[in-house]
Amino acid sequence: MDPSSSPATAPPDTGPRPAPDGPQPPPGPPPVPGGPPHAAGPSAGQWGPFRPAPRPDPVPASRLRRIAGPAGVMAGIIGAFAFVGSVDPNEPGHYPVCPLLRFTGIYCPGCGGLRSAHAVAHGDIAAAFGSNALAVIGYGIFAVLWLGWMARAATGKPARITLKPLHWWGIGAVLLIFTVVRNLPFGSALAP
Repeated sequence: MDPSSSPATAPPDTGPRPAPDGPQPPPGPPPVPGGPPHAAGPSAGQWGPFRPAPRPDPVPASRLRRIAGPAGVMAGIIGAFAFVGSVDPNEPGHYPVCPLLRFTGIYCPGCGGLRSAHAVAHGDIAAAFGSNALAVIGYGIFAVLWLGWMARAATGKPARITLKPLHWWGIGAVLLIFTVVRNLPFGSALAP
């Protein structure tokens, strides 16, 4: 065997090779402008020649902007109470009649709510309880929740109230019991 014909001792072929027929694939993705030489295209986590712009850090909201939500809600509530305080629901014709009361004669849990709000707007809490005690309790609960919301908003903390199904069932049970009791003879003190 001739040692010059052995593949291990053959000199390397450095001459030009003939090009294969057909189009050639590009040599690789182009490098990303401004990036390191090895960071090229999608294989380096970039999409083409464009880099995503870095996201700026969020600017914390000013205190005035944070309390705008609770303040807006309170402004709406005050406006509603001012309207009900100026247009007396005790006089007929100013507000529609409760459809449940009109067609069945049964007081719903909201019956007397406008008269209660009118009394609260005029500072007569006893009359407000006489019209709809549950509504007055609801006003108090709302006031406490609103103060907590305002305090958390002023300090930049998120305000969340999470009601579980048990809470919803409890609220429904209270409304049902209140409705039944105010329509019975012994609960006539709760009727408007």
